[in-house]
Amino acid sequence: MTEVADTFASRRQSWRNAWVLIAAQAILGSQMSMIFIVGGLAGAMLAPNRCLATLPVSMVMLGSAVSARLLSGFMARHGRQAGFTLACMIAAAGAMMAYAGLRAGSFALFTAGTTLCGVYMSAQGFYRFAATDTAPVGLHPRLISMVQAGGLVSALLGPGLVTLTADRTAIPFALTFAVIAGLNLLGPLLFAGLDIPHLQREQGRAAGGRSVGQMLRDPRIAVAMICAMVSYALMNLVMTSTPLAMVGCGFATADASQVVSAHVLAMFVPSFFTGHLIARLGAPRIVALGLTILALSGAVALTGVQIEQFFAALVLLGIGWNFGFIGATAMLTAAHSVEERGRIQGVNDAVVFGGVFLASLSSGGLMGCTGGSAQAGWSAVNMAMLPFLVLAGGALIWLTLRPRDTR
Repeated sequence: MTEVADTFASRRQSWRNAWVLIAAQAILGSQMSMIFIVGGLAGAMLAPNRCLATLPVSMVMLGSAVSARLLSGFMARHGRQAGFTLACMIAAAGAMMAYAGLRAGSFALFTAGTTLCGVYMSAQGFYRFAATDTAPVGLHPRLISMVQAGGLVSALLGPGLVTLTADRTAIPFALTFAVIAGLNLLGPLLFAGLDIPHLQREQGRAAGGRSVGQMLRDPRIAVAMICAMVSYALMNLVMTSTPLAMVGCGFATADASQVVSAHVLAMFVPSFFTGHLIARLGAPRIVALGLTILALSGAVALTGVQIEQFFAALVLLGIGWNFGFIGATAMLTAAHSVEERGRIQGVNDAVVFGGVFLASLSSGGLMGCTGGSAQAGWSAVNMAMLPFLVLAGGALIWLTLRPRDTR
Protein backbone atom coordinates (compact mmCIF):
# COMPACT_ATOMS: atom_id res chain seq x y z
CA MET A 1 0.00 0.00 0.00
CA THR A 2 1.44 3.38 -1.04
CA GLU A 3 1.20 6.05 1.66
CA VAL A 4 2.08 9.74 1.75
CA ALA A 5 5.25 10.40 3.77
CA ASP A 6 4.64 12.33 6.99
CA THR A 7 6.74 15.43 6.33
CA PHE A 8 6.39 19.14 6.99
CA ALA A 9 5.80 19.72 3.26
CA SER A 10 3.03 17.09 3.01
CA ARG A 11 1.29 18.45 6.09
CA ARG A 12 1.47 22.03 4.82
CA GLN A 13 0.07 20.99 1.44
CA SER A 14 -2.67 18.96 3.13
CA TRP A 15 -3.80 21.82 5.35
CA ARG A 16 -3.76 24.25 2.42
CA ASN A 17 -6.08 21.96 0.48
CA ALA A 18 -8.20 21.36 3.56
CA TRP A 19 -8.82 25.08 4.06
CA VAL A 20 -9.95 25.44 0.44
CA LEU A 21 -12.33 22.51 0.91
CA ILE A 22 -13.57 23.89 4.24
CA ALA A 23 -14.39 27.20 2.51
CA ALA A 24 -16.18 25.34 -0.29
CA GLN A 25 -18.16 23.29 2.22
CA ALA A 26 -19.10 26.48 4.08
CA ILE A 27 -20.08 28.69 1.14
CA LEU A 28 -21.09 26.42 -1.71
CA GLY A 29 -22.53 23.81 0.65
CA SER A 30 -25.20 26.24 1.87
CA GLN A 31 -27.15 25.46 -1.30
CA MET A 32 -27.91 21.97 0.01
CA SER A 33 -29.83 23.16 3.06
CA MET A 34 -31.57 25.74 0.84
CA ILE A 35 -32.80 23.02 -1.52
CA PHE A 36 -33.82 20.74 1.35
CA ILE A 37 -35.87 23.51 2.98
CA VAL A 38 -37.72 24.80 -0.09
CA GLY A 39 -37.58 21.82 -2.49
CA GLY A 40 -40.46 19.93 -0.91
CA LEU A 41 -42.50 23.09 -0.37
CA ALA A 42 -42.01 24.18 -3.99
CA GLY A 43 -42.76 20.62 -5.09
CA ALA A 44 -46.03 20.66 -3.15
CA MET A 45 -46.89 23.94 -4.89
CA LEU A 46 -46.22 22.57 -8.39
CA ALA A 47 -46.84 18.80 -8.18
CA PRO A 48 -49.99 17.34 -9.76
CA ASN A 49 -50.22 14.90 -6.83
CA ARG A 50 -49.21 15.60 -3.21
CA CYS A 51 -47.44 12.23 -3.01
CA LEU A 52 -44.90 13.67 -5.46
CA ALA A 53 -44.11 16.73 -3.33
CA THR A 54 -40.61 15.60 -2.35
CA LEU A 55 -39.72 14.23 -5.79
CA PRO A 56 -37.62 17.32 -6.68
CA VAL A 57 -35.51 16.75 -3.55
CA SER A 58 -35.32 13.04 -4.29
CA MET A 59 -34.03 13.79 -7.76
CA VAL A 60 -31.16 15.78 -6.24
CA MET A 61 -30.11 12.49 -4.67
CA LEU A 62 -30.56 10.57 -7.90
CA GLY A 63 -28.49 13.16 -9.77
CA SER A 64 -25.81 12.76 -7.14
CA ALA A 65 -25.88 8.96 -7.25
CA VAL A 66 -25.75 8.77 -11.05
CA SER A 67 -22.95 11.32 -11.36
CA ALA A 68 -20.75 9.96 -8.53
CA ARG A 69 -18.83 7.36 -10.55
CA LEU A 70 -18.73 9.57 -13.63
CA LEU A 71 -17.34 12.46 -11.61
CA SER A 72 -14.84 10.20 -9.85
CA GLY A 73 -13.55 8.97 -13.21
CA PHE A 74 -13.39 12.52 -14.57
CA MET A 75 -11.33 13.63 -11.56
CA ALA A 76 -9.00 10.65 -12.00
CA ARG A 77 -8.29 11.85 -15.54
CA HIS A 78 -8.36 15.62 -15.07
CA GLY A 79 -7.87 16.28 -11.35
CA ARG A 80 -9.99 17.31 -8.38
CA GLN A 81 -9.98 21.01 -9.34
CA ALA A 82 -11.43 20.35 -12.80
CA GLY A 83 -14.02 17.92 -11.42
CA PHE A 84 -15.25 20.24 -8.69
CA THR A 85 -15.42 23.18 -11.09
CA LEU A 86 -17.39 21.19 -13.66
CA ALA A 87 -19.88 20.10 -10.99
CA CYS A 88 -20.48 23.72 -9.96
CA MET A 89 -21.16 24.77 -13.55
CA ILE A 90 -23.67 21.96 -14.05
CA ALA A 91 -25.37 22.80 -10.75
CA ALA A 92 -25.56 26.49 -11.69
CA ALA A 93 -27.33 25.51 -14.91
CA GLY A 94 -29.65 23.25 -12.92
CA ALA A 95 -30.54 26.02 -10.46
CA MET A 96 -31.44 28.34 -13.34
CA MET A 97 -33.55 25.57 -14.87
CA ALA A 98 -35.38 25.17 -11.55
CA TYR A 99 -35.86 28.95 -11.48
CA ALA A 100 -37.37 28.80 -14.96
CA GLY A 101 -39.61 25.91 -13.86
CA LEU A 102 -40.96 27.96 -10.96
CA ARG A 103 -41.67 30.93 -13.21
CA ALA A 104 -43.40 28.71 -15.76
CA GLY A 105 -45.29 26.68 -13.15
CA SER A 106 -43.72 23.52 -14.59
CA PHE A 107 -43.16 20.69 -12.12
CA ALA A 108 -41.22 18.70 -14.74
CA LEU A 109 -38.81 21.55 -15.54
CA PHE A 110 -38.33 22.36 -11.87
CA THR A 111 -37.57 18.70 -11.11
CA ALA A 112 -35.13 18.44 -14.02
CA GLY A 113 -33.29 21.45 -12.62
CA THR A 114 -32.98 20.02 -9.12
CA THR A 115 -31.68 16.78 -10.65
CA LEU A 116 -28.75 18.69 -12.14
CA CYS A 117 -28.18 20.39 -8.78
CA GLY A 118 -27.41 16.89 -7.48
CA VAL A 119 -24.13 16.92 -9.41
CA TYR A 120 -22.85 19.53 -6.95
CA MET A 121 -23.93 17.30 -4.06
CA SER A 122 -21.90 14.49 -5.58
CA ALA A 123 -18.86 16.76 -5.77
CA GLN A 124 -19.31 17.88 -2.18
CA GLY A 125 -19.30 14.24 -1.14
CA PHE A 126 -15.76 13.97 -2.55
CA TYR A 127 -14.43 16.88 -0.46
CA ARG A 128 -13.82 14.55 2.48
CA PHE A 129 -11.78 12.20 0.27
CA ALA A 130 -9.90 15.03 -1.47
CA ALA A 131 -8.77 16.27 1.95
CA THR A 132 -6.81 13.04 2.43
CA ASP A 133 -5.25 12.87 -1.05
CA THR A 134 -1.98 14.58 -0.07
CA ALA A 135 -2.06 13.78 3.66
CA PRO A 136 -0.21 11.21 5.78
CA VAL A 137 -2.51 8.47 7.07
CA GLY A 138 -2.41 9.65 10.68
CA LEU A 139 -3.93 12.97 9.64
CA HIS A 140 -6.90 11.49 7.73
CA PRO A 141 -9.60 11.41 10.48
CA ARG A 142 -8.83 14.96 11.56
CA LEU A 143 -8.89 16.35 8.01
CA ILE A 144 -12.13 14.53 7.16
CA SER A 145 -13.85 15.91 10.25
CA MET A 146 -12.50 19.44 9.75
CA VAL A 147 -13.72 19.58 6.15
CA GLN A 148 -17.13 18.41 7.34
CA ALA A 149 -16.98 21.14 10.00
CA GLY A 150 -17.14 23.71 7.20
CA GLY A 151 -20.81 22.87 7.13
CA LEU A 152 -21.16 24.87 10.34
CA VAL A 153 -21.15 28.08 8.29
CA SER A 154 -23.46 26.61 5.65
CA ALA A 155 -25.87 25.68 8.46
CA LEU A 156 -26.28 29.37 9.21
CA LEU A 157 -25.89 30.76 5.71
CA GLY A 158 -28.32 28.46 3.86
CA PRO A 159 -31.43 28.87 6.06
CA GLY A 160 -30.64 32.58 6.40
CA LEU A 161 -30.65 32.96 2.62
CA VAL A 162 -33.95 31.07 2.44
CA THR A 163 -35.50 33.46 4.96
CA LEU A 164 -34.28 36.43 2.90
CA THR A 165 -35.33 35.09 -0.50
CA ALA A 166 -38.26 32.68 -0.20
CA ASP A 167 -41.09 35.24 -0.35
CA ARG A 168 -39.34 38.27 -1.85
CA THR A 169 -40.75 37.73 -5.33
CA ALA A 170 -44.26 37.20 -6.64
CA ILE A 171 -43.33 33.57 -7.33
CA PRO A 172 -42.30 31.88 -4.06
CA PHE A 173 -38.78 30.42 -3.96
CA ALA A 174 -37.76 31.73 -7.42
CA LEU A 175 -35.18 34.12 -5.95
CA THR A 176 -33.86 31.29 -3.76
CA PHE A 177 -32.83 29.28 -6.81
CA ALA A 178 -31.33 32.34 -8.50
CA VAL A 179 -29.10 32.73 -5.43
CA ILE A 180 -28.16 29.04 -5.59
CA ALA A 181 -27.00 29.57 -9.18
CA GLY A 182 -24.87 32.50 -8.03
CA LEU A 183 -23.26 30.45 -5.25
CA ASN A 184 -22.17 27.81 -7.75
CA LEU A 185 -20.50 30.44 -9.91
CA LEU A 186 -18.13 31.14 -6.99
CA GLY A 187 -16.81 27.58 -7.25
CA PRO A 188 -14.05 28.12 -9.85
CA LEU A 189 -12.60 30.95 -7.74
CA LEU A 190 -12.40 28.76 -4.65
CA PHE A 191 -11.03 25.64 -6.33
CA ALA A 192 -8.22 27.57 -8.01
CA GLY A 193 -6.44 27.23 -4.66
CA LEU A 194 -6.33 23.41 -4.66
CA ASP A 195 -2.98 21.64 -5.04
CA ILE A 196 -3.83 17.94 -5.51
CA PRO A 197 -2.10 15.64 -8.06
CA HIS A 198 -4.19 13.92 -10.73
CA LEU A 199 -5.15 10.40 -9.72
CA GLN A 200 -4.37 9.09 -13.21
CA ARG A 201 -0.74 10.20 -13.00
CA GLU A 202 -0.50 8.68 -9.54
CA GLN A 203 -1.94 5.40 -10.73
CA GLY A 204 0.43 5.40 -13.67
CA ARG A 205 3.35 5.48 -11.25
CA ALA A 206 1.87 2.95 -8.90
CA ALA A 207 -0.49 0.76 -10.87
CA GLY A 208 -2.23 -2.12 -9.19
CA GLY A 209 -4.62 -2.68 -6.36
CA ARG A 210 -7.77 -4.74 -6.23
CA SER A 211 -10.65 -4.67 -8.67
CA VAL A 212 -13.96 -3.14 -7.61
CA GLY A 213 -15.43 -6.62 -7.18
CA GLN A 214 -12.57 -7.69 -4.91
CA MET A 215 -12.90 -4.56 -2.81
CA LEU A 216 -16.64 -4.98 -2.40
CA ARG A 217 -15.98 -8.48 -1.02
CA ASP A 218 -13.75 -6.96 1.68
CA PRO A 219 -15.95 -6.96 4.84
CA ARG A 220 -14.35 -3.72 6.09
CA ILE A 221 -15.34 -1.89 2.91
CA ALA A 222 -18.79 -3.49 2.65
CA VAL A 223 -19.72 -2.66 6.24
CA ALA A 224 -18.34 0.89 5.94
CA MET A 225 -20.50 1.45 2.86
CA ILE A 226 -23.62 0.03 4.54
CA CYS A 227 -23.15 2.23 7.61
CA ALA A 228 -22.47 5.35 5.52
CA MET A 229 -25.52 4.70 3.35
CA VAL A 230 -27.85 4.07 6.30
CA SER A 231 -26.58 7.10 8.25
CA TYR A 232 -27.00 9.44 5.29
CA ALA A 233 -30.25 7.93 3.99
CA LEU A 234 -32.03 8.08 7.34
CA MET A 235 -30.84 11.62 7.96
CA ASN A 236 -32.20 12.65 4.58
CA LEU A 237 -35.45 10.73 5.02
CA VAL A 238 -36.32 12.67 8.15
CA MET A 239 -34.84 16.04 7.13
CA THR A 240 -36.70 16.08 3.80
CA SER A 241 -39.96 15.42 5.63
CA THR A 242 -39.46 18.03 8.33
CA PRO A 243 -40.58 21.20 6.47
CA LEU A 244 -43.67 19.41 5.13
CA ALA A 245 -44.48 17.97 8.56
CA MET A 246 -44.04 21.31 10.33
CA VAL A 247 -46.04 23.35 7.83
CA GLY A 248 -48.69 20.61 7.86
CA CYS A 249 -48.86 20.86 11.65
CA GLY A 250 -49.47 24.61 11.51
CA PHE A 251 -45.96 26.07 11.77
CA ALA A 252 -44.59 28.74 9.42
CA THR A 253 -41.85 28.26 6.82
CA ALA A 254 -39.60 30.43 9.01
CA ASP A 255 -40.09 27.97 11.91
CA ALA A 256 -39.11 25.08 9.63
CA SER A 257 -36.02 27.02 8.54
CA GLN A 258 -34.96 27.48 12.16
CA VAL A 259 -35.37 23.77 12.90
CA VAL A 260 -33.42 22.77 9.78
CA SER A 261 -30.74 25.33 10.68
CA ALA A 262 -30.39 23.77 14.15
CA HIS A 263 -30.23 20.36 12.51
CA VAL A 264 -27.47 21.36 10.08
CA LEU A 265 -25.51 22.95 12.94
CA ALA A 266 -25.81 19.66 14.81
CA MET A 267 -24.55 17.85 11.70
CA PHE A 268 -21.30 19.80 11.62
CA VAL A 269 -20.45 21.20 15.08
CA PRO A 270 -19.34 17.74 16.34
CA SER A 271 -16.83 17.61 13.46
CA PHE A 272 -14.45 19.72 15.54
CA PHE A 273 -13.86 16.71 17.78
CA THR A 274 -15.16 13.69 15.81
CA GLY A 275 -11.71 13.11 14.28
CA HIS A 276 -10.10 13.07 17.73
CA LEU A 277 -12.73 10.62 18.99
CA ILE A 278 -12.11 8.32 16.03
CA ALA A 279 -8.34 8.42 16.63
CA ARG A 280 -8.85 7.62 20.30
CA LEU A 281 -11.76 5.14 20.28
CA GLY A 282 -11.70 3.75 16.75
CA ALA A 283 -14.08 4.38 13.85
CA PRO A 284 -16.41 1.38 14.49
CA ARG A 285 -17.27 2.59 18.00
CA ILE A 286 -18.05 6.08 16.74
CA VAL A 287 -20.27 4.62 14.02
CA ALA A 288 -22.10 2.54 16.64
CA LEU A 289 -22.63 5.67 18.73
CA GLY A 290 -23.98 7.48 15.68
CA LEU A 291 -26.50 4.73 14.92
CA THR A 292 -27.66 4.77 18.55
CA ILE A 293 -28.23 8.54 18.44
CA LEU A 294 -30.17 8.19 15.17
CA ALA A 295 -32.46 5.68 16.89
CA LEU A 296 -32.92 8.10 19.79
CA SER A 297 -33.85 10.84 17.32
CA GLY A 298 -36.65 8.71 15.89
CA ALA A 299 -37.90 7.89 19.38
CA VAL A 300 -38.08 11.59 20.32
CA ALA A 301 -39.90 12.45 17.08
CA LEU A 302 -42.57 9.87 17.87
CA THR A 303 -43.41 11.56 21.19
CA GLY A 304 -45.28 14.47 19.54
CA VAL A 305 -45.29 17.40 17.11
CA GLN A 306 -44.61 20.41 19.30
CA ILE A 307 -41.83 22.68 18.07
CA GLU A 308 -39.57 21.61 20.96
CA GLN A 309 -39.88 17.99 19.85
CA PHE A 310 -39.03 18.90 16.26
CA PHE A 311 -35.94 20.77 17.47
CA ALA A 312 -34.78 17.93 19.74
CA ALA A 313 -35.35 15.21 17.15
CA LEU A 314 -33.57 17.10 14.38
CA VAL A 315 -30.59 18.04 16.56
CA LEU A 316 -30.14 14.38 17.54
CA LEU A 317 -30.54 13.43 13.88
CA GLY A 318 -27.67 15.74 12.93
CA ILE A 319 -25.33 14.45 15.63
CA GLY A 320 -26.12 10.83 14.76
CA TRP A 321 -25.40 11.51 11.07
CA ASN A 322 -22.08 13.15 11.93
CA PHE A 323 -20.77 10.23 13.96
CA GLY A 324 -22.19 7.57 11.64
CA PHE A 325 -21.13 9.12 8.33
CA ILE A 326 -17.70 10.47 9.30
CA GLY A 327 -16.89 7.26 11.18
CA ALA A 328 -17.88 5.16 8.16
CA THR A 329 -15.78 7.39 5.87
CA ALA A 330 -12.76 6.85 8.14
CA MET A 331 -13.40 3.09 8.04
CA LEU A 332 -13.46 3.18 4.24
CA THR A 333 -10.28 5.24 3.81
CA ALA A 334 -8.44 2.87 6.15
CA ALA A 335 -9.54 -0.17 4.12
CA HIS A 336 -8.20 0.74 0.66
CA SER A 337 -4.89 1.84 -0.79
CA VAL A 338 -4.01 5.02 -2.65
CA GLU A 339 -4.03 3.06 -5.93
CA GLU A 340 -7.59 1.87 -5.29
CA ARG A 341 -9.22 5.12 -4.21
CA GLY A 342 -10.31 6.32 -7.66
CA ARG A 343 -12.30 3.10 -8.09
CA ILE A 344 -13.87 2.57 -4.68
CA GLN A 345 -14.72 6.16 -3.75
CA GLY A 346 -17.00 6.61 -6.76
CA VAL A 347 -18.71 3.27 -6.10
CA ASN A 348 -19.11 4.16 -2.43
CA ASP A 349 -20.79 7.48 -3.13
CA ALA A 350 -22.97 5.96 -5.85
CA VAL A 351 -24.21 3.42 -3.29
CA VAL A 352 -24.60 6.03 -0.54
CA PHE A 353 -26.53 8.53 -2.63
CA GLY A 354 -28.51 5.78 -4.31
CA GLY A 355 -29.76 4.85 -0.85
CA VAL A 356 -30.35 8.50 -0.05
CA PHE A 357 -32.42 8.85 -3.25
CA LEU A 358 -34.65 5.94 -2.28
CA ALA A 359 -35.04 7.35 1.24
CA SER A 360 -35.93 10.79 -0.08
CA LEU A 361 -38.39 9.33 -2.58
CA SER A 362 -40.00 7.32 0.21
CA SER A 363 -40.25 10.46 2.32
CA GLY A 364 -42.86 12.00 0.04
CA GLY A 365 -44.93 8.82 -0.05
CA LEU A 366 -44.79 8.38 3.73
CA MET A 367 -45.69 12.02 4.39
CA GLY A 368 -48.35 12.45 1.72
CA CYS A 369 -49.93 9.04 1.35
CA THR A 370 -50.16 7.52 4.84
CA GLY A 371 -52.80 8.32 7.40
CA GLY A 372 -54.16 11.44 5.73
CA SER A 373 -52.56 13.90 8.19
CA ALA A 374 -49.14 15.50 8.64
CA GLN A 375 -48.80 13.97 12.10
CA ALA A 376 -49.53 10.46 10.83
CA GLY A 377 -47.07 10.91 7.97
CA TRP A 378 -44.39 12.19 10.35
CA SER A 379 -44.85 9.13 12.57
CA ALA A 380 -44.59 6.82 9.55
CA VAL A 381 -41.34 8.48 8.47
CA ASN A 382 -39.71 7.97 11.86
CA MET A 383 -40.98 4.40 12.24
CA ALA A 384 -39.38 3.60 8.87
CA MET A 385 -35.93 4.19 10.39
CA LEU A 386 -35.99 1.02 12.46
CA PRO A 387 -35.24 -1.77 9.93
CA PHE A 388 -32.33 0.15 8.44
CA LEU A 389 -30.80 0.83 11.83
CA VAL A 390 -31.05 -2.89 12.54
CA LEU A 391 -29.30 -3.62 9.20
CA ALA A 392 -26.38 -1.25 9.86
CA GLY A 393 -26.06 -2.19 13.51
CA GLY A 394 -26.08 -5.89 12.70
CA ALA A 395 -23.43 -5.45 10.00
CA LEU A 396 -21.20 -3.52 12.39
CA ILE A 397 -21.58 -6.13 15.14
CA TRP A 398 -20.78 -8.90 12.63
CA LEU A 399 -17.60 -7.11 11.55
CA THR A 400 -16.51 -6.54 15.15
CA LEU A 401 -17.07 -10.17 16.15
CA ARG A 402 -15.14 -11.64 13.21
CA PRO A 403 -11.89 -13.35 14.22
CA ARG A 404 -9.03 -10.83 14.20
CA ASP A 405 -6.92 -12.84 11.74
CA THR A 406 -9.67 -12.62 9.08
CA ARG A 407 -10.13 -8.86 9.37
